[in-house]
Amino acid sequence: MAARLGQPIFTENFANNLDEIRLFLEPEGTNAFKRLCTRIFDDIVPTLCQFPQSVRRFLTHPVRSLEAQTLARRLERLLKKRDELREFVVEDYLILYVVRGKKMIFLAIKHHRQLSFDFRHFWF
Repeated sequence: MAARLGQPIFTENFANNLDEIRLFLEPEGTNAFKRLCTRIFDDIVPTLCQFPQSVRRFLTHPVRSLEAQTLARRLERLLKKRDELREFVVEDYLILYVVRGKKMIFLAIKHHRQLSFDFRHFWF
């Protein structure tokens, strides 16, 4: 039987990602973002808190590029010994979270059409 976790924790990055998604979805209207938030906070988060190990560990993906290997090693160093970094893919979104003991910490959320890197650092 799965052990239910305590109240979820949302990082500042997760909140910033939601704000970026809100702006990204603006052309589709405010209802698209409202539906996403309702789905996240009424359905996805409670389900993941009840069954946190029901989705794949993020670092089990094969890493093929040197850059991705470097980033994966850096990410592994940020995790504590028993942390479980997990990913949940739902509809058009990828949600990353960490299970740390009885805590669930939501780290990031991205729409699949959003760029995963920041061009500003390339030119400025």
